[in-house]
Amino acid sequence: MTICVVVGRRVTSSFNEAVAILVGDALLARAFEVLATQITPAAVAAKCCGVLGRAAGASALVGGQADDLADGGAKDVELNGTLTELEAIHRRKTGALIVAALELGGLAANGSPEQLAALTAYGRNVGLVFQITDDLLDVAGNQEAVGKRVAKDADRGKLTFPRLMGVESSRRNAEKLVDEACVMIEIFGERGLPLGELARAVLTRKK
Repeated sequence: MTICVVVGRRVTSSFNEAVAILVGDALLARAFEVLATQITPAAVAAKCCGVLGRAAGASALVGGQADDLADGGAKDVELNGTLTELEAIHRRKTGALIVAALELGGLAANGSPEQLAALTAYGRNVGLVFQITDDLLDVAGNQEAVGKRVAKDADRGKLTFPRLMGVESSRRNAEKLVDEACVMIEIFGERGLPLGELARAVLTRKK
């Protein structure tokens, strides 16, 4: 699913939105095909399909995107949401895809309930860090480095973390979430070190 989002953005910039939607549809279908045919045993494959279906459906990605689009239509108004509401939107967007990717890996590796819970908690934090960083880049990022138009959220009057909390508070919140995420994966010992590096890379990304 994360690949669908990334590839979709690139296809949109190179071709058009209609082609990008078709590519996303094809990749999503392929993801279910891979899970159903290449994960064993069958019970684990079924769980994996359920995880991906939930993450890509109305209760997560689609619902979160719909709420985000609805919020983005409000211009020149007072802040029309709270931090809790904003986090709820983004936990169901990219955040849901990040959590799903971690859950799928944990299921395929036959992780324990404690390990799966740790991966889920870590993913929820990293998902929010991804969005906070995205919002910060829209405020202060270099357009050429980011690879897309910046300041577009402010132009639309969209509710974002910097708009709600301020730039510095948003940065501190993202750093706190990364620190918490790194604690959550201590259960994996040295094997969890790459996940810690990933969380910090999400925090410091420039595009």
